[in-house]
Amino acid sequence: MDQIKIGKFIADERKAKKYTQRELADKLAISDKTISKWERGNGFPEISLLLPLCNELEITVNELLAGERLQEVDYKKKAEENMVNLVKDAQANKKKILLSAMYGWLAIIAALPLFIISGLAQIDTWMRIVLILSGTVVVIIGIAIACILDRTAGAFECPECKERFVPDMKEYVMSYHTITRRKLKCPKCGTHKLCKKVLTK
Repeated sequence: MDQIKIGKFIADERKAKKYTQRELADKLAISDKTISKWERGNGFPEISLLLPLCNELEITVNELLAGERLQEVDYKKKAEENMVNLVKDAQANKKKILLSAMYGWLAIIAALPLFIISGLAQIDTWMRIVLILSGTVVVIIGIAIACILDRTAGAFECPECKERFVPDMKEYVMSYHTITRRKLKCPKCGTHKLCKKVLTK
């Protein structure tokens, strides 16, 4: 999906209806910041808002996903393309998550021999320090790459309002987490709870 194109389409259709961002947001019971985020291409409406949004703008979900008005002949073709693109996005995000786990584990496996040698071998102190520092750098780089990949793969879903969002890197790194959830602050409702990882934004 082209979020920039979809965002521009939402903005154009909103303006055609002569709604301000605040007026459209009020009709959907969300914040105008959320509308602004969609229109800038920095997010996508959650599933529960697709039909209400389309009803307000008098467009179809298929047109929303395509980011343009569709003629009757193009409708079926675009519907199929949109479904394929959604599946592709989910698969690409799944690969990113797997890659992030691999990078994290590979970094630890690569650094482990350096730590073992530095602790067990009869070597000079300066060499021991070099091995420990090298191992630490390998772990930090591997985990940093893993975090970057995982943060941008899909999104996190708020358990309260179902908003899907991508946290900034600082919040992502500093948050308490389990394998599939992170304790994050929802930008929509402000709750600070364990949000589950989802493959689509």
